[in-house]
Amino acid sequence: MPETWDYTLQIPNDLRAVTICRRTLRLILTMHGLIGLVDTAELLATELVSNAVRHTKGPAALRVRRSAEGVVWIGAWDADPEPPQPPQPLERVGEREDGRGLGLVVACTKYWGWMPSARFGERGKYVWCELAAA
Repeated sequence: MPETWDYTLQIPNDLRAVTICRRTLRLILTMHGLIGLVDTAELLATELVSNAVRHTKGPAALRVRRSAEGVVWIGAWDADPEPPQPPQPLERVGEREDGRGLGLVVACTKYWGWMPSARFGERGKYVWCELAAA
């Protein structure tokens, strides 16, 4: 049975926090022997966390956990309870920097979604995705 763990990094509404989340995620996965997931996980976390910071005004959080089934779950919480904008197909977004976030998540993972959440004393939502840890 795989080792289970759960980390949450609370961040301010500051785009510099995206880099801190990405580096923290790399360290977590490396320390748990999941280096093969790092590149994809960093891309997914960057998109989820940057959406949380760019499109909301309050604090945010990165959550990373591994289930007993060996699935790595990456989620970004933000204080806005409104659902995220539907993902745009990557071919429609092209080379633009904006509007591709959830499209990349959809392209890189089989399972993703969002759910309302009351976390850290505030209403909000989690946008999450799963990666299979081989």
